[in-house]
Amino acid sequence: MKKKALVLAVCVLLTAVLTGCARLRSGIHDLHGTIIGNEYIIDIFDNTGIRSLKSHGKRIDIDNNVVEERSYSSTTDEWFTTKTLSSVITITIDGKQMISCGDTCIFYDKRLVPEYEFYLDKVDSNSSGLLDTTLISGLVNSVKNKFGKPMVVVIKSQMGAPIYAFSGNKVYWEVQEDLPRFTKLMIDGMALYIHRANFQIIDKALLD
Repeated sequence: MKKKALVLAVCVLLTAVLTGCARLRSGIHDLHGTIIGNEYIIDIFDNTGIRSLKSHGKRIDIDNNVVEERSYSSTTDEWFTTKTLSSVITITIDGKQMISCGDTCIFYDKRLVPEYEFYLDKVDSNSSGLLDTTLISGLVNSVKNKFGKPMVVVIKSQMGAPIYAFSGNKVYWEVQEDLPRFTKLMIDGMALYIHRANFQIIDKALLD
């Protein structure tokens, strides 16, 4: 009986360990995502909308880095450690690696051509500033008559400066479960992934 009890205890322990490992693997997997398919353009901007890097690739792997944070529970009067996502992401483009933190990252199907590009590649010292509301509204108003399709997607930097405008007949968005802090947009069947940026999907009739 003692041997049977021991065997049963070992089995229960192994089951618990394996279940824990499976959950751990599942949790780690949720922090890794891959963008594959057609060739993608990768553009990176600072929070004012200045483009700092442009690349392209067919397979893009994105890993969110996990950090441990110490927290205090007043209920149990104990300190405990929790895992959370850091702001640092690792981007691997066709086997070449890049680390990014805080910047706006936009990945879009090469076939998806922007209707308009608002961004600058450098700062113009004579400009009144990208965040000047009159300048922004002027840029938007100057191109709104060029859109001939029902929906318009306007992507903006974290500080509200417009970067891109796309248009399409069928546009929708979804939050990617395997790519935390990413939003996926589909424009007429072509994918666009956004990390740390603002966007609006606007009925073209509202721009008339």
